[in-house]
Amino acid sequence: MKNIKITLLLLTILLITACKSDTKNTMTSKSVSAESKTYNAGKKVYLDNCISCHLPSGKGVPKAFPPLANSDFLENNREASIHAIKYGLSGEIIVNGERYNSVMAPLGLTDKEIADVMNYITNSWGNTNDNEISVEEVSKIQQ
Repeated sequence: MKNIKITLLLLTILLITACKSDTKNTMTSKSVSAESKTYNAGKKVYLDNCISCHLPSGKGVPKAFPPLANSDFLENNREASIHAIKYGLSGEIIVNGERYNSVMAPLGLTDKEIADVMNYITNSWGNTNDNEISVEEVSKIQQ
């Protein structure tokens, strides 16, 4: 069961980084800083749910769980990344040129928790996101 949870977490992160989205153009220009409430709340969600697969460094596990650190998938696939966290992920994704084909189960997080953890991971380990992910944006992502 632990392996399934880890795999699901990995896939969620991969999905977040893999799908290219045009939502950047429709988002407000609210930047997320390391001192913001959403960033700090997201860090807690990450520590409670994601760290076992993606590790404290966000580097993931080669061949098993994709990295969140400096992730081209996260940068280019905002909607897919949110979808992965919200609904889980299975199937192949490519992150930073490496193929991953694991399963990430849905984590049962609220839309707020998903927005917070996305704001944390998209502003950590070399990632930058100038457009804060809102609860409203997460709520619009459907299965």
